[in-house]
Amino acid sequence: MGLSRRFLNLIVDNRIPGIKSLCSMDLEHLFSSPTRHPQTPDTAIQTPAADSGNMKNEAAAASSSESIQISAPTLTFRALSDQWKVDCFPLAESTVMCADQLGRTLCVDAELRLGGTMPSLHKPKRMPISILVSKPDLDRRYDHHASGTSLFIMERIPELEVGCNEKYSYQFEAFVCRKPTLTSYSKTWQCELLPPPPFVRDPKYLHSRPEISSYAVVDGGSQICISVDDVGTYCLDTEDHTWSQVGEWMLPFRGKVEYVPELKLWLGLSAKDRHLAAADLSSISTMNSQPQLIDLGKELYPPEEWKECKDSQIVNLGSGMFCITRFFSMTFNGNFGDESIDQEFTVFTGVEVVLDADSSGNGKVELHMIPHKSRRHMSNDTTINTVF
Repeated sequence: MGLSRRFLNLIVDNRIPGIKSLCSMDLEHLFSSPTRHPQTPDTAIQTPAADSGNMKNEAAAASSSESIQISAPTLTFRALSDQWKVDCFPLAESTVMCADQLGRTLCVDAELRLGGTMPSLHKPKRMPISILVSKPDLDRRYDHHASGTSLFIMERIPELEVGCNEKYSYQFEAFVCRKPTLTSYSKTWQCELLPPPPFVRDPKYLHSRPEISSYAVVDGGSQICISVDDVGTYCLDTEDHTWSQVGEWMLPFRGKVEYVPELKLWLGLSAKDRHLAAADLSSISTMNSQPQLIDLGKELYPPEEWKECKDSQIVNLGSGMFCITRFFSMTFNGNFGDESIDQEFTVFTGVEVVLDADSSGNGKVELHMIPHKSRRHMSNDTTINTVF
């Protein structure tokens, strides 16, 4: 099955405060051709047995991955002061929204090379996450008053608001594509404050700093789900913006979790060891315990001297294909005496997740990961910040 898109997009920090660039990488560098077609699940899904020797050999070969250069910047974003920062939030394959330290926003399409302003955030964010609920069909329905695409912006580690009686919080906002009035013809972006999840105003957490550690879009986009370390899991209704606590258990993932319609499962990186993993979140609002995890194993076997230096990222490329991006550092001796030098670098790996018939012939299927190619980018004057 061929790739449904050609480029992987990268937000790159060139180490000058307040400046970020949008670059790209051809996905042909990460995938062999042709690839196998995923099968449709007929009954249950079983976790595969221990990794086969072939898979381990393929993944181990990635540790000697070839180096690659990313493209020259398509666009560069710069705040007005070198002391300010720029946060970038992906909206679509080639579209990104940028917000500066004052909360002013700009939306740009790298493919069309078009840009335009959006409503400002009510308050700038320190360390935000973004969760996109895409509804392109409703965006184009000018005769329909329902909201279209929404982009939710939240503080990853929100400050507690114990004692606050306000309905909304400046730490949680949403950009919603909708008609500003009932008589408006077209839909535009509106920025709205959201109520905070209940833990933010719970005195029980007064002396802690809970972190949103994983998040997913569930129930066909009608809810988003967040897990908060040592607190539990909550769902937000994306229409009426009300929160409900699902349980005191956590999603078994770290970071963004993506729904894959071809597999009818959600995939992400596991919380325990950051392996690619899958789970069924289709009934999350009624679950009374943590969903069962299907561990797909490692796609990369790095040398011991490679130390992961920040959270890995996963991008759903469609058709069961993914890019897993891992960030490493390595220390080596310099040219002068006891001098040591830290070198950071990024490894991109293309993988494919497929369903295969169980060899026992019982009609069940097994989920497998097929590693394709890995490429390594050395961080010299640039650091890759976000992959989408």
